[in-house]
Amino acid sequence: MKKCEFKLLIGEKNIAEAELQGDWLIGNVVPDIESVKQQLQQQNCTRLNLNSKQLGRWDSRLALFLFELEKYCKQKKIALDIHSLPTSVQGLLKQASAFPVRESGNKDKQESSFIASVGLVTLSIYNETQKMLTFVGEVCLSALRLMRGKACFRQRDLWLIMQECGPGALAIVTLISLLVGLILAFVGAMQLKIFGAQIYVANLVGLGMAREMGAMMTAIIMAGRTGAAFASQLGSMQVNEEIDALETLGISPIDFLVLPRMLALIIMLPLLCLYADFMGILGGLMVSVSLLDLTVVEYLIQTKSALDLNDFLTGLIKSSVFGVLVALSGCLSGMQCGRSSSSVGDAATAAVVAGIVSVVVADAILTVIYQIIDF
Repeated sequence: MKKCEFKLLIGEKNIAEAELQGDWLIGNVVPDIESVKQQLQQQNCTRLNLNSKQLGRWDSRLALFLFELEKYCKQKKIALDIHSLPTSVQGLLKQASAFPVRESGNKDKQESSFIASVGLVTLSIYNETQKMLTFVGEVCLSALRLMRGKACFRQRDLWLIMQECGPGALAIVTLISLLVGLILAFVGAMQLKIFGAQIYVANLVGLGMAREMGAMMTAIIMAGRTGAAFASQLGSMQVNEEIDALETLGISPIDFLVLPRMLALIIMLPLLCLYADFMGILGGLMVSVSLLDLTVVEYLIQTKSALDLNDFLTGLIKSSVFGVLVALSGCLSGMQCGRSSSSVGDAATAAVVAGIVSVVVADAILTVIYQIIDF
C-alpha cells in the first residue's frame, strides 16, 4: 500500500502552497482532511495555491479530497487556486460544486419554533387559497365568454369528454348504486320487520337514494374516476409543455382544456345521478321481494307514494353542484402540476382527495339549506 502526500508550505502574507505528491488511488493511504483543515486554521492563511507537478496517477479519491478542501476554503473565506491541477480534475470539481449535496435523512434537522411553524402553515394556506380563487375567477370569466359565444374550444372534445364521463361510467355507477340500494333495504328491513312495517322499506330506499345517496355516491365515483383522469391529463400536458404551447399560440388553456371538462361533468352528472336513483330503487326491490315477501307492485306503489318530483329535483341540484366541484378539483390539480412525472401522480391524488372532501362538505351545507327552506 503506497502513500500519497499533501505538503503544505506557508509563504509571505499568509499565502500557502500545497504540493500533491504520489498516486492518489483507491487503496493508497490518503492524508486526513481533518488534519489538513487544522493546519490551515493554525497558519491563518488567506490564500491556498495547489501544485500538481509531482502528482502521479489519480482517481475519484483525489476528487473527493479536493471537494472537501474546496468546501472548507469557502467556509473560511480562503481563496483556493486550482489552475495548476489537471484539466480533468478541475472539470470534476466544477461539476461537483454545481449541484448541492443532498442532506442525509439521518441528520438531526433544526426544529423551528411553534410560532414559526404556524406562520409557515398560514402562508401556505394563504398561497393555496390565492391560487384557487384565481383559478375559479378565470373559470368564471371563461363561462362568461362561453355565454357570449367567444370561448375557444372544440365541440368534438366536449362530446368525447361527455362520452367518457357518461356512458363510460355506467358500469361502475350501476354496480355501486345497486349495492347501496341493497344495503339500505337490508339494514332498514332488519329494523322495520320487528314492528311489522316492512312496506316502509320502499320509503327508506326511495327517499335515501333520491335525496342523498344517489347524488353523493355518483359524485364520489366520478371524483375517483373522472377527477383523477382530468388531473392526470392536464398534468401530463403540463409536463410536456403543451399548456405553455397553447399560451404561446394565444389560446386560453382555461377555455380550451378546462371549460369543456366542466361542461361535460355538469351535464352528465345529473343524468348519472338519476340513473343511480333508479338502480338503488331496483336494489331495494330485490331485497324486499326476496326477504320481506312483498310483491313488485306493492313496492312500486309504495315508492311512488313516498316520492315526488321535489325529491328527485333535490338530488339533481346537488349533483350539478358536485359536478362543478369535481371538475374544479381535477382541473385545478392538473393545471398546478409540476414538471416531473411524480408530480402527475401527486396531482391525481390531490384531485381525488379534494373532490371527495368538497363533495361531502357541499352535501352537508346543501342538506342544511334544504332543511331551513323546507325543500
